[in-house]
Amino acid sequence: MGLPVITDYAQPTAAELPKPRASWQPEAHRMALLVHDMQRYFLRPFQAENAPLAPAIANIAALIAHCRARNIPVFYTAQKGNQQRCDRGLQADLWGPGMSWAPEHEDIIEELAPRPEDHVLVKHRYSAFQRSNLETLMRVRGRDQLLVTGVYAHIGCTATLAEAFQLDIEPFIAADAVADFSRDDHLSALHWIARTCGVPMTTEQLLKAL
Repeated sequence: MGLPVITDYAQPTAAELPKPRASWQPEAHRMALLVHDMQRYFLRPFQAENAPLAPAIANIAALIAHCRARNIPVFYTAQKGNQQRCDRGLQADLWGPGMSWAPEHEDIIEELAPRPEDHVLVKHRYSAFQRSNLETLMRVRGRDQLLVTGVYAHIGCTATLAEAFQLDIEPFIAADAVADFSRDDHLSALHWIARTCGVPMTTEQLLKAL
């Protein structure tokens, strides 16, 4: 129970990205960016200075800066520590009690820290849409595309993308701005997303398109 120890692995390259079923293209006037669960608690299993985490952080930072400069809304998810069992729900059965309310657990890392103009959503379940007003905040801003970055690719990132699709929001994942338990998990998530609900792209491709 709890998070595993994660071995270093290389981020996927453009040549490794699966071909998506969808032909959607990212558009700056329709896009919102989500920085998913980049809290210290979730990043502890990684070697911070190595891949996949170090390049993921650098790529997320580049996407945040790019989006802020173009008035693309930036959203963050962040869980609260010391959750009661009734609030944590079935996640407690799989992952244990989770984080405490200490800053070394709850804080979003400094390299990606939100600004006052950004939106920080309290995270309750795998999907960022669950028990949050993410959809409403996107709709009132005329946004119907969502770009997901962060951790973990095969869990919360994938769940969020799948729910976005079911809400008729076009989902994109920055394939080298996410990280996972293993490279197999990471690549499997990209393949599942490409086949069922979204478009994987590299950070370089996204920066050019946006």
